Amino acid sequence: MSKVTTLAEGQLTAVGTITIELVEADETPAVVIVTWPAKPTVCHPRRFPDVAAMVARLFASASTAVSRINARKRL
Repeated sequence: MSKVTTLAEGQLTAVGTITIELVEADETPAVVIVTWPAKPTVCHPRRFPDVAAMVARLFASASTAVSRINARKRL
């Protein structure tokens, strides 16, 4: 049995979404799965800084969420 927790999710472009999930299974170690768009994400060079910032925010948010989950388990 596995527990899947969405840590962060964001829309990069109209067709590109990134999802970051924590999967905790009974018999195996926990893993983080990053699901990237199936096809390359295309954006105008002027929009690139915004897209890059979104990716950084998503990973920071996911990292914070994992830290919170780990802190709760230690209590």
